[in-house]
Amino acid sequence: LFAGFPCQPFSIIGKSKGFADTRGTLFFDIARILEAKKPAGFILENVKRLVNHDEGKTFRRIIESLENLNYKVEFRVLNALDFGLPQKRERVFIVGWRGGGNFAWPESGQGYRPLDEILEPDADQKYYASEKIQQNRRRLHTSKHSPSIWHENKSGNISSHPYSCALRAGASYNYLLVNGERRLTPVEMLRLQGFPAKFKVVCADTQMRKQAGNAVPVPVVERLTDRLLSLLLQSRDG
Repeated sequence: LFAGFPCQPFSIIGKSKGFADTRGTLFFDIARILEAKKPAGFILENVKRLVNHDEGKTFRRIIESLENLNYKVEFRVLNALDFGLPQKRERVFIVGWRGGGNFAWPESGQGYRPLDEILEPDADQKYYASEKIQQNRRRLHTSKHSPSIWHENKSGNISSHPYSCALRAGASYNYLLVNGERRLTPVEMLRLQGFPAKFKVVCADTQMRKQAGNAVPVPVVERLTDRLLSLLLQSRDG
């Protein structure tokens, strides 16, 4: 089973209500499916902040619920930056399996692709922020990187990096700006998540932003899936 349950109840961007938010309780539907279907293994994903939410009580309840279903359970916070993508996206991954053996977490630290390989050279004019927004960014910040992606946080502080901060599904359209000038295109957002070039954009930009922001970084999940399947096959053959 591969699943991601809503992150808003645990995210620093959300209101951090945890299980008091109905969306947060959807984890228990995942547990219900695991109990009913009994798959050999699973990978779950959520925001890093879940680990420490409510002084760690929320996460301990999640882990205990999974272990009570007779799974060995491990977790680790992984960053897409360490798996070849120019996006700082830290997420907790929870891996569970039945049977023996130990899960071998994939090694990270391979470095990330330069933004030059991600950004489109001739983005449509519609993606450019207004001159007022651009001037305000330049007034508040000067970047040391080129190309760069400028990030504005909830407090209005602006920073820029040779990579993107985490894509979000419901954030302000202007919180990430390429070189402080324009928004990311749908193709760029997909590339930042590691989607293959053959992946087709068949919906409006608004929906594409939501899909890209809600997606998982492909290279990270690919490596985790390979490791889990190898472990499950070894347990079966052993």
